[in-house]
Amino acid sequence: MIRRVRTFLRRWHGDQRGVSALEFALIAPFMVSLYLGAVEVSLALSIDRKITSAASALADLVAQDDVITDGEMASIMTAGSAIVAPFDTAPLEVRISSVMMDSSGDVSVQWSDADGMPPLTEGGSVSMPAGVMQTNRSVIMVEVSYSYETMFSELGMSKFDIREVFYLRPRRSLLVMRD
Repeated sequence: MIRRVRTFLRRWHGDQRGVSALEFALIAPFMVSLYLGAVEVSLALSIDRKITSAASALADLVAQDDVITDGEMASIMTAGSAIVAPFDTAPLEVRISSVMMDSSGDVSVQWSDADGMPPLTEGGSVSMPAGVMQTNRSVIMVEVSYSYETMFSELGMSKFDIREVFYLRPRRSLLVMRD
């Protein structure tokens, strides 16, 4: 009996058939995971670019006007969703605000509209990066957030929170009014 086992093991030990299949079986899960990870990172970078484009475009649309009506604001919010397409627009959050610095250097919110997040309080103060504000001038501030869900939630990487803030000065007046 031991002789038969020993003979079988010698024959099996010298057999090279199937080595490639065994190597492939060991490497394939890693390669598939690497491929899916690259696809997921690529999609996350793509949505990040779309969020940046949305923030820029929405700020530009508001800064080109001197008075924004409710209808115009609804159209601008819809434009944000169109820019994010073909990605899901449900996790998209947009806030558009007009912020002004008075002669004493205090920065306050003139008006704010939002979709998916609360608007800023009119008259409330807001912190701004250095160099963005000028005395007696306003700035259009657009904040866009997106929570991108990944397919790797079991591995602890369930989502990427993407956030972009964009500032533009009004083009046609010192202050964009809200009607």
